[in-house]
Amino acid sequence: MSVAPDPATEPAPVQPPPAATPPGGRGALARREARLAWQLLLPTVLAVSLVVIVPLLAIFWISFKPVGLADLRPPAPVVRERLRGDAAEGDLRIEYRLRNSSRDEPIRGVTLSDTLPDGIAVSGEITGPCTVEGNAISCDFGDLEGGARAEAEIPVTLTGDAEALEAAAEGSEPVVTGEARNILTNGEFTLANFARIFDGSEFWGVIGVTIFYTFFGTVGALVVGLFAAMLLDRSFRGQGILRGLFLFPYVAPVIAVAFTWVTLFDPFSGSANALLLQMGVTQEAINFFGQKPLALIMVTLFEVWRYFPLSFLFILARMQSIDTDMYEAADMDGASPFQKFWYLSVPQLLGILSVLFLLRFIWTFNKFDDIFLLTGGNAGTRVLTVNVYEQAFAVSNIGAGAAVAVVIFACLVLFSVFFFRVMSREEGL
Repeated sequence: MSVAPDPATEPAPVQPPPAATPPGGRGALARREARLAWQLLLPTVLAVSLVVIVPLLAIFWISFKPVGLADLRPPAPVVRERLRGDAAEGDLRIEYRLRNSSRDEPIRGVTLSDTLPDGIAVSGEITGPCTVEGNAISCDFGDLEGGARAEAEIPVTLTGDAEALEAAAEGSEPVVTGEARNILTNGEFTLANFARIFDGSEFWGVIGVTIFYTFFGTVGALVVGLFAAMLLDRSFRGQGILRGLFLFPYVAPVIAVAFTWVTLFDPFSGSANALLLQMGVTQEAINFFGQKPLALIMVTLFEVWRYFPLSFLFILARMQSIDTDMYEAADMDGASPFQKFWYLSVPQLLGILSVLFLLRFIWTFNKFDDIFLLTGGNAGTRVLTVNVYEQAFAVSNIGAGAAVAVVIFACLVLFSVFFFRVMSREEGL
């Protein structure tokens, strides 16, 4: 005789443990957090794209286009309407003058339409490709080649208030239509801009000037900033005042300090030349910013003087965070000041010096305003950024200016890759 099992005393079945998250995998909560993080970062990514990436892509696009300053606007027919002659003598006519806004690109199928105000009627033979039906004026000028002009005249008479009708005729806005190829948006590309800048006899000289100005300006600012930080890395009376004076070149407006330097070293009225002449150092005035190679040396010294405070601030902050126990131990071992600097301070400062060198190199390589204000790029001081300005605006070749900007970008990318892969490997950057 079998006995039915009691459900109350029967053990419950053992449930299998939940599947564990595989090593390296992410759970549902982690995935939700990742999605939330990307959603929060999306506005920043879009802002960076609009501010940095989009202009950069535009420069690359324009560098492969034969674009002049006049081509920034698409070609369009420009019309001028005038009412000429004397109504009292019966010699009154409406004159339309058209021109192609582009000197190179043609405009196809140019038409003009306008309306005669009531009280004005055609009184003679029309000159030009225009017809009048009622009050409607229609003109078909066909194709306008680059820089071409066209005109038409319609003799009219007034049958009312002459002044009001003349004002109405001149105030009417003719509608002009036409089709033209936009050189900025078409699919044609060329390497002529790069060929032009690389074939130029002065381009490689500009590269050399840029490297000299950037390297020595960067190294000089770091060295002077390092010595200034060492000078102020101790307490003494007037330390705060001296620190503020050191910051003056960096915080002062560039237009003010550049004008001061130009005035100070002026060959005719500058204090520097007057002092040198009175001391007998030179027999004639020196044109510091107007002769080679002195002008390049002067703008490099200006770069060092103006931007060493930035290096000074970062280096001083790093020096004040170094543990003083090392220096006390070195003093007990009889280390000289130079040994303490070379074997203790320099290894601690290599990280910040590397970062400052990278940033200052990039900023100095892109520097335009200092040189332009001091020399205008003359006397052997033309760097790549000044060349961009001259190509784009002085020569009115936007494409060539964009090509030089692409060269600047490529140089900085190569330098950054070299810096991070070779020079900063030991610094852990």
